[in-house]
Amino acid sequence: MNRARAAAAVAVARMLGEDIARSQRFLVPALLFGVALAVLFGGDPGPLPEPWAASALLLYPVGAWLTHSLAGTEDDVARTVTVTAAGGGGPVVAGVALAGAAGVVALSVLAVLWGLVAAFATATPGLLLDGLFGHLACGLSGVAVGLLCARPVIRSLGWGLLTGLVFVVVTGTRSWLPPVGTAVAALGSGRGGIGVFGDVLLAVVLVVVACALVVRCEQGWPDEWRDRLAPVRRRLPRAIRDRFGPE
Repeated sequence: MNRARAAAAVAVARMLGEDIARSQRFLVPALLFGVALAVLFGGDPGPLPEPWAASALLLYPVGAWLTHSLAGTEDDVARTVTVTAAGGGGPVVAGVALAGAAGVVALSVLAVLWGLVAAFATATPGLLLDGLFGHLACGLSGVAVGLLCARPVIRSLGWGLLTGLVFVVVTGTRSWLPPVGTAVAALGSGRGGIGVFGDVLLAVVLVVVACALVVRCEQGWPDEWRDRLAPVRRRLPRAIRDRFGPE
């Protein structure tokens, strides 16, 4: 991405951030995360980094929810105007990802600092980095899910939310599955496959792949495949009738 397209992506991220702030669509996921932190770190949360395992896992659906909301702030007409002004779908999708990632970073810092205050006696610089990387791995994975469950990949709001919820539940509850499962396992019990830093790198790769897929959908990739498969769909019923129909 050249400098002009990078600047366009940053401008789109800033615009979407302002839009979601005016519409207050960020309040529900942010408040739910804040309430969860108050419960997790209230009283005696135990030694770090174990309390961060739950907050990092919670940031997975929150990141997906926040990114889905960012991707849906504009209607189809406004999005077309934004894509034209930004010079293509790439900067727009990158802007959505940047805005979602900015929200994830802010919530990750909040969770780490809250845990630090609640369990200061057990905190070390190494544990702070582990906690931050673990939250970023889960939150950025949520950004990737949110991108793939919003327009233009899934245009229905209800189906997009349902798909994202099912995917988050299935993948977030597998402790062996990176980056979310292994990051949470590393924080909760000290085990995990590639380490929390490796989980962050993998999450970044997932975001990049998700952006590429969304850009392809923005360019009409599903319509191209639908046209290619149209002859197959027309021939298939005839072949089934010939094979299984009456003699």
